[in-house]
Amino acid sequence: MKRRAFLKRASGALLLPAACSRRPRLNVYNWSDYVAPDTISNFEREFGIEVRYGTYEGVDEMLAKVSSGNSGWDVVFPSSDFLQPMHQMGLLASLRADLLPNLANLAPEFRNPPWDPQLQWCVPYMWGLSGIAYQRSLNPPVTRWLDLWDPRLAGKITMLDDGTEDLAAALKMLGFSVNSSNPTELAEARKRLVTQKRLVRAYLNAEVRDQLVAGDVVAAQTWSVTAAQAIQAAPSKLAFAFPEEGFSRYADTVAILRESRRQESAHQFINYLLRPEVSAQIVIAEQTATANAAAHALLPAALRDDPVLYPSAEILARGEWLQPQSAAAQRLRDRLWTEIKSA
Repeated sequence: MKRRAFLKRASGALLLPAACSRRPRLNVYNWSDYVAPDTISNFEREFGIEVRYGTYEGVDEMLAKVSSGNSGWDVVFPSSDFLQPMHQMGLLASLRADLLPNLANLAPEFRNPPWDPQLQWCVPYMWGLSGIAYQRSLNPPVTRWLDLWDPRLAGKITMLDDGTEDLAAALKMLGFSVNSSNPTELAEARKRLVTQKRLVRAYLNAEVRDQLVAGDVVAAQTWSVTAAQAIQAAPSKLAFAFPEEGFSRYADTVAILRESRRQESAHQFINYLLRPEVSAQIVIAEQTATANAAAHALLPAALRDDPVLYPSAEILARGEWLQPQSAAAQRLRDRLWTEIKSA
């Protein structure tokens, strides 16, 4: 699954007419593998609302559908660093806190997050970070981004197929912010990633999980969710490093499109997702990290205390939330990533 993607304007596809139904409708567009098997059916049964549920693999795919303002979708799940651009494009509806009493279940840090302090446009859903999954047999073990530039690992490492995350790793290795828009700093990060490319086996996202478990890859830049899943499958073989230089953090959120004519039903759906028991079942099914503190308390101990999904406050202090880029900075980053991949 592509966690991040570059912001692009594109015409959205129109929602195709559905079969006639007497029940009210709600159209929900989410990342793949981000609800439990019965999340949608239980909502439909309780509220008498028919849900058209669609999935996407990257934010660019979602934006291509909704940027026209006439897509037919009601509820979407944008990553936090895309909220400001989507708001500036006039795509998001303002949320009504009075229709979302379950906001009280959010963890304190997600009640006023830096990307939307008043929760005016979104509700935090799931979150994660990037780091390094590696084979325990490595001696010495990897602890830094710099270790992914070690010639001894040539042909046995992978990097994410994601320009934002790869640049973030190189920027942190160089002592810069993951959100840098400084052309000089970005050029140096590009140079380091081009140099590293001869060591890289492939640029992979969730697909690297199976290669780690099989032992084909000895170290991989990956998201914590993917790493946790791999470690669960092979706990004696795999470990995860939170790079000493620091790392990027991301959050996926729930938002209502301004075009939606089903605002009340959309609020009902979001409030339903905020129920502790509903959110907990999603986390159990998908093995991810929830922003819902009340749901976290309901998780099985092994998942609730997973140090990869839920690291300590001391470790998280080394992380930086990914922030939106200016149009000029994003164009530069797009160009540099193209150059890195084609080098």
